[in-house]
Amino acid sequence: MAAGDIETFHRDGIWFNRIEGESQTLGDGFAAEAEAAKVGREAAVARQVQHSVRSEEGPSADAPGEDPHPRDLYPRGS
Repeated sequence: MAAGDIETFHRDGIWFNRIEGESQTLGDGFAAEAEAAKVGREAAVARQVQHSVRSEEGPSADAPGEDPHPRDLYPRGS
């Protein structure tokens, strides 16, 4: 992940989002991974950066890893 990308992560039973390279989380924590990941994806799209999901141990087994970068989904001139 590059600085500025959004990361959804798990700590002590709570899911959070943060900007890579920063220590503070974005907003409040979430009880459910799906809800936190949705908010993280939306923040990544708004910032035009990548999004990833990981647990304390590493990437989530049921998450696809990194979402496609918004610039890859909507290239200029399309």
